[in-house]
Amino acid sequence: MTANTPTLVTFAIYLIGMLLIGWMGYRATSNLSDYILGGRSLGSVVTALSAGASDMSGWLLMGLPGAVFLSGLSEAWIAIGLCMGAWLNWRFVAARLRVYTEKVGNALTLPDYFTNRFEDRSSLLRIVTAVVILVFFTIYCASGVVAGARLFESMFGMDYQTALWVGAIATMAYVFIGGFLAVSWTDTIQAALMITALILAPLMVIYADGGVGASMDVIATAREGAFDMLKGHGWIAIISLLAWGLGYFGQPHILVRFMAAESVKTIPNARRIGMTWMILCLGGAVAVGFFGIAYFGSRPEVAGAVNANAETVFLEVAKLLFNPWIAGVLLAAVLAAVMSTLSCQLLVCSSALTQDIYKQFLHKRASDKELVWFGRAMVFAIAVIAILIAQDPNSKVLGMVSYAWAGFGAAFGPIVLFSLLWKRMTRNGALAGMLVGAITVLVWKQYGWLNLYEIVPGFVFSSIAIVVVSWLGKPPSERVQQVYAEVEQEIARSGQ
Repeated sequence: MTANTPTLVTFAIYLIGMLLIGWMGYRATSNLSDYILGGRSLGSVVTALSAGASDMSGWLLMGLPGAVFLSGLSEAWIAIGLCMGAWLNWRFVAARLRVYTEKVGNALTLPDYFTNRFEDRSSLLRIVTAVVILVFFTIYCASGVVAGARLFESMFGMDYQTALWVGAIATMAYVFIGGFLAVSWTDTIQAALMITALILAPLMVIYADGGVGASMDVIATAREGAFDMLKGHGWIAIISLLAWGLGYFGQPHILVRFMAAESVKTIPNARRIGMTWMILCLGGAVAVGFFGIAYFGSRPEVAGAVNANAETVFLEVAKLLFNPWIAGVLLAAVLAAVMSTLSCQLLVCSSALTQDIYKQFLHKRASDKELVWFGRAMVFAIAVIAILIAQDPNSKVLGMVSYAWAGFGAAFGPIVLFSLLWKRMTRNGALAGMLVGAITVLVWKQYGWLNLYEIVPGFVFSSIAIVVVSWLGKPPSERVQQVYAEVEQEIARSGQ
């Protein structure tokens, strides 16, 4: 089924709006700090919603509903783990990271923060961090490109290869123009679209099937074990699904939102807004997949697309149950989910190449104007690489996201936590933890031992490496420990 005129108009209005916001971001961008971090000017609402939107990529409206549609509520463990991890991230990381990055040389990127936090004059930590970001974000960006391609393929009848480029260019445009401010402002609008779609869609599916009770009866018949949260899951599988929550501590595209907050005082309100948004969105995504079992189970004549690819369940529900104008808004929410995460990922990769490679090693005296334009060029280059990775039309969004999520969670998560909460941590401990975490994920993914999600051993082994190597080495300098104490005092005064 291809899009009709109202849906096309809705999409056009949405895309034009994003480009206008990109232009506004361009007008408000005067230096590298503005382009990378928005001048640390985000209020609580924008901080919360942009963090949520950049987190919840196309997998929220495609991968998760598709997994639930296929297997039932047993896939909801992912949502539970994510909610737990996100709350802990807001509670123990957000405020401390905001304070710390400002105190250690006004760090603009995660490699910047690690380098300054541990006084790494060799820049080895900066280089390794930037390399890890580039490796795993190319995979993550590719997942966003795949999700966008699936949308344009389904909506406009494009072939997969054409849809890849159209979806990527739509996102590239406003990131290239407006930088961090454009990404954050568009994320806020996109977050509103996403939550609207994920509240309306499951309600309409339930209504179409005659209510919750009638839907439950059909689900029980159509999908055996759909209500069983332990279906096919031993304790290893449940731990693997819950362990998605560990990934939050190491995701650069989420952590950068904390760094960009206007002040530490905005964090508590941002946490409340962000967690409310997240719980409603995840609940809606699970409901779309779950009640979609009833809708398509009782209507096999329209279930062909979903049976061929379960990740299209939300797309099909939107097209079949809503009038074309509203369907256009709901389907724009899928594009919003894709664009919000992909845009932030492109910007983080660009920032790492610009601030941590080009400026530090290739042209230390580069002007802000030169650095901003270099960053824009890197957005384009990384997007092209992501498109090339996403060439396989059989790529699955959730599978690609899980790999990149584990990589960042294991490589950076323990370092972020220990660096904020343990003053005895050293540079060598951080480097050992990062390498052990990243390598563990790469190797474990290859061999799939125990069928355990690779983030679990990666996170554990990284943490052990940090502690052991830090204790074996010399304590951090007095200056490093003094800054740690100053951060703790400021956090205590703020009541965080």
